[in-house]
Amino acid sequence: MARILIVDDSIVSRTNLKSILVQAGHQVVGEGVDGQDGLEKFIALRPDMVTMDITMPKLNGIECLKEILSRDPRARIMMISALGQGAKILEAINAGASHYITKPFESDKVLEAVTEIMSE
Repeated sequence: MARILIVDDSIVSRTNLKSILVQAGHQVVGEGVDGQDGLEKFIALRPDMVTMDITMPKLNGIECLKEILSRDPRARIMMISALGQGAKILEAINAGASHYITKPFESDKVLEAVTEIMSE
């Protein structure tokens, strides 16, 4: 199973994602509360993959994605966005995101995305 870092400024989203991932047998190795924190934890923890909210303070998800990929071009990052953020999702995919899901997320969609990312 995957070692996953969750980066989201919403404690509710982090808690929900962690519950979905842990119940499926994945290990959540850390949680970032904003993009800057997520970048620092990525560098320290070297997870197998990252779930990354797009809209966050300090360093938004797309900026954080670019920073992570500049350090590790093979990093696997799944972006998470609210519905209606199509332009931001497209920007994230063009910047190198592995996958994306939208909030509110469903556990089966999260796990399908994780499986797909980890099989790449």
